[in-house]
Amino acid sequence: MTVQDLLDTDALADCLTSIGLQEWPDVLQALLDTRMSARTHGDFERWREIVTALPDAGNDRPRLRELLLGLSPWRKGPFDLAGIRIDAEWCSNHKWARLADNIQALDNRNVLDVGCGNGYYALKMRQAGASTVIGVDPTLLYVMQFLAINRFERDTHTFVLPVRLDELPPARNAFDTTFSMGVLYHQRSPVDHLRQLRTTLRPGGQLVLETIYVPGEESYACTPRERYARMRNVWLLPTINELTTWMERTGYRDIEVVDTSITTTEEQRSTEWMTFESLREALDPDDPSKTIEGWPAPHRVIITAINP
Repeated sequence: MTVQDLLDTDALADCLTSIGLQEWPDVLQALLDTRMSARTHGDFERWREIVTALPDAGNDRPRLRELLLGLSPWRKGPFDLAGIRIDAEWCSNHKWARLADNIQALDNRNVLDVGCGNGYYALKMRQAGASTVIGVDPTLLYVMQFLAINRFERDTHTFVLPVRLDELPPARNAFDTTFSMGVLYHQRSPVDHLRQLRTTLRPGGQLVLETIYVPGEESYACTPRERYARMRNVWLLPTINELTTWMERTGYRDIEVVDTSITTTEEQRSTEWMTFESLREALDPDDPSKTIEGWPAPHRVIITAINP
């Protein structure tokens, strides 16, 4: 079985060509052939068998549920697929509700979703009117989850690709809106990430940035010595003032904080579909306003900005 049996690469090439990224399909084909194989991940064949078995299981709800559970852990959701509710770790509908009315309308826009996970938000973007949504995320399981979901959604203009943004040719300001949600604090150089995001946006295009911040009125950023909320790959946690300074220095304009929130254990928690430890175990049991390492519990901000 080839990549084309899982992913409609012809439709992907058509979408990319239509937005002026004609050089992407050839580069992507080589990456997809490498990433979507048993050579890259030992579970790939098992996941592939699940995805290809889904259409025949559509009327057999116990079998369908068993197959979808085989793609656990589900981090983002919820999803309702043929009567099966996937109760993911994150109630991602909460975040979408916080941002949906605070960004430029997505009607007829070409959208890039960086660090898109299993495509939950990408599908929401399409439902909000986007013409094409290209999602990139290096975690192969999330790509396979999206392919499973899309066996039911049948969306020919939304794609989740197992790559990092910096592995692709330049985006040449092709996108009308670029999302980066839950990605910035995983970057060793967040300023470089902001610069790269800007190169994806046409003049007048909008960045939607969502990330963790630390409370405080001053401009500074903190570096966890080892872990933050049990995560190893957290590099810099800025105050909002510091974050907006980074954005100004990297050339964005019309920078606007549209939402701040504190993540709760109702929004992020363990479920049958994600049975590992979650936010509750990452917080100080005696003081849940702090992580177990003593940092402020996750405060999240959504910021929009324009590429002039």
